[in-house]
Amino acid sequence: MLRIKKLDIFVLKSFLLLFAGTFFICLFIFMMQFLWRYVDELVGKGLEMNVLAQFFFLSALTLIPLSLPLAILLAALMTFGNFGERYELLSMKAAGIPLLRIMRPVVLFCMFLGIMSFFFQNVVGPKAQKELWTLLVSMKQKSPEVDIPEGVFYSDIEGYNIYVKQKDRETGMLKDVLIYNFSDGFENAHIIWAEEGKLELTADKKHLFLHLYNGEQFENLRSQSVISRNVPYRRETFREKHTLIAFDTNFEMVDGNFLNQRSDIKNMREISLAIDSLNMYADSVGRSLYTEAMDRTYKTTTPTKRDSTRLAEQKIKYINTDSIFNGYTSAQKLKTLNSAKNRISSLASEWSMKSFTTKDIDGRIRGHRSDWHKKITLSLACLIFFFIGAPLGAIIRKGGLGMPVVISVLIFVLYYIIDSGATRVAKSGEMNIVLGTWMSTIILAPLGGFLTYKSNKDSVVFNIDVYAAFFRKILGIRVSRHIFKKEVIIHTPDYPAVAEKLERISEECAAYAACHKLLGPPNYYRIFTNNTPDDAIADISRQMEDVIEELSNSTDSVLLNMMNNYPFLSVKAHKSLFDNRWLNMLCGLAVPVGLLLWLNIWRYRVRLDKDLKSIIKTSRDIQERMKQNLS
Repeated sequence: MLRIKKLDIFVLKSFLLLFAGTFFICLFIFMMQFLWRYVDELVGKGLEMNVLAQFFFLSALTLIPLSLPLAILLAALMTFGNFGERYELLSMKAAGIPLLRIMRPVVLFCMFLGIMSFFFQNVVGPKAQKELWTLLVSMKQKSPEVDIPEGVFYSDIEGYNIYVKQKDRETGMLKDVLIYNFSDGFENAHIIWAEEGKLELTADKKHLFLHLYNGEQFENLRSQSVISRNVPYRRETFREKHTLIAFDTNFEMVDGNFLNQRSDIKNMREISLAIDSLNMYADSVGRSLYTEAMDRTYKTTTPTKRDSTRLAEQKIKYINTDSIFNGYTSAQKLKTLNSAKNRISSLASEWSMKSFTTKDIDGRIRGHRSDWHKKITLSLACLIFFFIGAPLGAIIRKGGLGMPVVISVLIFVLYYIIDSGATRVAKSGEMNIVLGTWMSTIILAPLGGFLTYKSNKDSVVFNIDVYAAFFRKILGIRVSRHIFKKEVIIHTPDYPAVAEKLERISEECAAYAACHKLLGPPNYYRIFTNNTPDDAIADISRQMEDVIEELSNSTDSVLLNMMNNYPFLSVKAHKSLFDNRWLNMLCGLAVPVGLLLWLNIWRYRVRLDKDLKSIIKTSRDIQERMKQNLS
């Protein structure tokens, strides 16, 4: 029986408080991004508040499944990051509670969110998507409000171009008005100029009432004199002129049946039925095209009865078309080639049009299949993103809105790039549609499992020092010594004994350098066959570290600075790559790889020679300094 404990309530309450905020923030961001795509086509049309409210409500419903994964990722990062930053996660683990047990209530809640996301995509989403697209098309088709700018031609009124030099914002009067009326055709343009004017909308919002004062009107009369080369015109001077312009600004919803072929307005059952219908239609089109092609091929290639009889009498098994063509005259050859060229061009155009039909059907089938799988993958993303966010928060141990927001955005951008790119390639037919739609899940699910495993094992997967040490080891980069004066010294060094140790170390370093000739190229065979450890260098390194440890209790700052010149010795890098002899031999047999390893080992030998000389010099300097202190 599932028992709800105080720990579960505490973890779930902490997650829910952050999830509520992050969800509405993510939903708002996606809504603004969606609105930004269509803002240029919707502004300036005087849309009523209820229409805009319906637009935002429907867009919010369609964007809920997309906002949930990002909100879960961000909330999980912040929740478990806060636990780690406040040492609450450490206290839970110290009490013997594993990370997976701590995550259990939130996992169950995320599973519930995944189910709700699937419900929205399969039940609510398709209906909201259809109404949203219908509303968008209706909003696009609505005529814009009349707001004539100054100094430019305004052409949003059909059949009219209006130019206004100056506007009085308080009275609404237009100064220096120029109107081109093309409602009767371009050749019968009416040109009106007026000193002042005013534009009003009628009560039924279907006409514009134009008042013009102190102006002139020019009108072509071509329709009255069609045959004459000279086109007469009429000029009219007026003190006041009033006219009506048809301009319907009422908002009307269009019929949304034209959207029935879209796959994003259907649930999974309707998508499956649509795929079956499209497959049947594609099969029927394919059979008809095949029958047509075979009939045409048979009629083209099968000889007539008369030709068959003639061929049978002459006992001819095949026709050599090249010999027949060569027997033609130049005019006949040209005529034959032109006829063949025209025939091929006609067939290519015909089959290109027919192939467009089949490609369109295949594309629609792939689009329906992709949307069918997308409803599942987007629901699973809620659970996957939690198993990425919660372990990351437990590892990095950073709460708040700083690091979690950056990491969440990077992960979601990675998910979006993989998902959109693979889906686009799959819809084009260059990839399996199931593989393309599930690509983001296939990549991110193992990542979530890996992070959860590492976090549960308290791994240092995000410890930068571990990776820095690894790359330093690969590249042969060493850190410098930093020895500082101790605040409290238990005992002072025995300087005479240390001097004897330094003398012995210097002698061993000189003897080793003289015996091994480190500057010369090493023996290729011995490098990859001799895997015995270098005990001499290991002993020198051990003695040197003992001396450094003892002298670190000195109060002499100059002496401490001298000890920083001692290098960290690599006791194995100059010998062979691996401790296993057969693995070394295998690397040596691979000549290109072995040659690079041989050069690298030579580099380590040269560095070891410099280190030995540095140890000898530093030891001499320290001995001199100790003599000065003792004297």
